Amino acid sequence: MLEAQAHQQLKALLRLEGEPRWPHHLTLSRLVARSLRRADQTLVRLDPGSDPSWLLGLLVPLALNEQPVALVVSAGLRQRLLQVELPRLQAVGLQLPCWEGPLAPPSARLWLLDHQGLVRAWREGLLEQRQLVVPEAELLEPLLRTALGVVIDTEHWEQLRRSLPGAASSLLQLHERLSRRLLARPCGPLQQAPITPEEEAPLRQLLAALAPLPDPWPRWLAAAGDGWTSWACINPTLLQWQWHRQPLDPLGVMAGLLHQRGAVLVGQLPETAGRGMGFVPQVELSLADPPLQDPLPLYAPPAQPLPNAPHYGEHLLAQCRRLVLGQAGLTVVLLDDDGLRRQLVSGLAAEFGSRVGHELTAPESNGVICCGWRWWLDHQHRLPLPCQLVAATLPIASLEDPLTAARVAALRLQGRDWFRELLLPEALGRLQRAVAGLRRNGGRLAVLDGRIKRRGWGRQVLESLEPWVALQRLLPS
Repeated sequence: MLEAQAHQQLKALLRLEGEPRWPHHLTLSRLVARSLRRADQTLVRLDPGSDPSWLLGLLVPLALNEQPVALVVSAGLRQRLLQVELPRLQAVGLQLPCWEGPLAPPSARLWLLDHQGLVRAWREGLLEQRQLVVPEAELLEPLLRTALGVVIDTEHWEQLRRSLPGAASSLLQLHERLSRRLLARPCGPLQQAPITPEEEAPLRQLLAALAPLPDPWPRWLAAAGDGWTSWACINPTLLQWQWHRQPLDPLGVMAGLLHQRGAVLVGQLPETAGRGMGFVPQVELSLADPPLQDPLPLYAPPAQPLPNAPHYGEHLLAQCRRLVLGQAGLTVVLLDDDGLRRQLVSGLAAEFGSRVGHELTAPESNGVICCGWRWWLDHQHRLPLPCQLVAATLPIASLEDPLTAARVAALRLQGRDWFRELLLPEALGRLQRAVAGLRRNGGRLAVLDGRIKRRGWGRQVLESLEPWVALQRLLPS
């Protein structure tokens, strides 16, 4: 039986490599093997930022499985799979042939897909009876939203006019009208501006009467309705803009993807997130990390200013100087406000010199990296573990982001609590993933956002970081 084979092979591999860092390898392996054998649906919840070695417990049953499977991974996990985990399997004689590309033959046991490839395979009916295995379930919704989205550049307008010479004059007028409106509109620090359905309507009416259309215009035309939103990323220097259109609920757009299909999802998935796709797990289990021996040292001084206070920049620079002083290891300062972050880099560089850099991928051993939250989440696995993490502001999405504003507006129309149902849970997930490496390294966390003590929801932020111990004063390490 597949469960027994996977158990024995994984046990031998772990014995060969020594004491495993993650305690649930064998449990995960048996659950995945059982799900693959029965072709049922299984959800295995992991703590955010769990030790990445858990992937081994997923891959051993896949190497022994004979049924066709599609493994859907992000770019970072794909790199770890190919460069770290597959050589570990090959060292003990386990082979896991991974078929990559837009089309896999029926004989291919494991089809390795990214989320864009999953969308394409689903649309074209190429998945057939393949079971789906999706690690990093917490990233499924945002990565599918990006994969389903449509991006239109200046070259796509040119291709459209060349393909439809009879409508070239009308298309040029529509493009110029949109450009004037967008370039005259305040676009904020993100250099983004929403595009309303009324502004899209003339172009939709024109293209609906024309055929055929070059890619990506048919996908843009099909992405219609209240469940989608559009915005422009503006380059005011070049007077150019890029059109983005994405779904508010990507799992709903892919309704039926998992209906009557075997599936294994590993990670954090909101309770109602998978229902639109047809995901109703027969088995659901949480595999938490073992209790921490030492709580996370947390520095969050009282009476801090709010991020929108006029003197917040001065407070941030003064506190970061104190935090960096005397540190022998890597410090990472997380701040999404690009203008304020660059001011902070200049101020810290004046104090600490070349140790300080903006979004560095090769820092000094005692360096200081100032970066945005998304950058850190995307690059932390390639960087040394920091000795301290400084959250200048909490990772709460800004309503100046047109996509976030559209998702919030949709919840408002339903009379729902958009902050506690959308923005706060997503922020807590980012925070937990960001500090996971810090816990393993025994470092400390500093939160310089006054909202953690002055807002009622700050208690939820502190609870998500449990266990922690308050640092009342700073001492050099």
